[in-house]
Amino acid sequence: MARIAQLTYYPVKGCAGTSVPVAEVGPAGLAHDRVFQVVAPDGDFRSQRRYPVLASVRPRVLGGKLKLSAAGFDDLELDIRREGPRHPGSTFSWQGTGVHQGAEAAEWFSELLGLPSVLIGVAPDHERVTSGETPGTAAFADGHALLVAGESSLDGLNERILERGAEPVPMDRFRANVIISGWAEPHTEDEVRAMTAGTAEFGYAKQCVRCTVPMVDQETGKKAGPEPIRSLATYRRHPDGGVTFGMKAAVVRPGQVAVGDEVIVHSWAGPSPSTAAAEPPLTATASRPAESV
Repeated sequence: MARIAQLTYYPVKGCAGTSVPVAEVGPAGLAHDRVFQVVAPDGDFRSQRRYPVLASVRPRVLGGKLKLSAAGFDDLELDIRREGPRHPGSTFSWQGTGVHQGAEAAEWFSELLGLPSVLIGVAPDHERVTSGETPGTAAFADGHALLVAGESSLDGLNERILERGAEPVPMDRFRANVIISGWAEPHTEDEVRAMTAGTAEFGYAKQCVRCTVPMVDQETGKKAGPEPIRSLATYRRHPDGGVTFGMKAAVVRPGQVAVGDEVIVHSWAGPSPSTAAAEPPLTATASRPAESV
């Protein structure tokens, strides 16, 4: 029986996540997920691809406050601004504005990254339509409301990594929102088209094409490649380029989910084309832009 094994939301895009036993699910995914992002003065978003130190930031949403912690820096606690001056923001598939979270937050992230930065939050009039087989919406996630991954997918990957004589990687490298146990076959999530858990319903959007972020140690905020991208490249090549791990999903019906909830699949597709055959390795740089989460 498939069940939810872990639920994690990431308050600030690119920063560390918070695992919870129960989560409210809104149209844009788990409550508090990617509702803030760090951007350049022109609105270009800061990513672990260029700034892996973001992974070392531990954000926590405490009611109406956001607390930021990172080794070597004083903690910063902010009143979350729901309204106020706007600042441009962006993702791979969206451009717009967010609510500027103030000078203190801007200075904190500017010092951390060593270049001018601003923290913005999702604006009350935020509008976004996400792509894929099941359309939906999202906050500041690269492309979709949720990333779903099965424990067996990681187990299968780590077997291959161990065969290469390298160290296995933890699931946090993939920054998933919903981790599912009980599926015997690796990458079963690729074949799900509609599923329910708790009182929420989810629909398949697309496979997640990975960038270089899974090669960042999420505890230290330092690059630690070439795994897992090197091993994924031997058997998880996407037909359009890049390598895949995990499934992007849209929220079809908001609700509540909890660790231990049974996952019921109502609609399946055939096997993923990216698992049809093993192919020679490719470099970690995909032939088309990959998403980070």
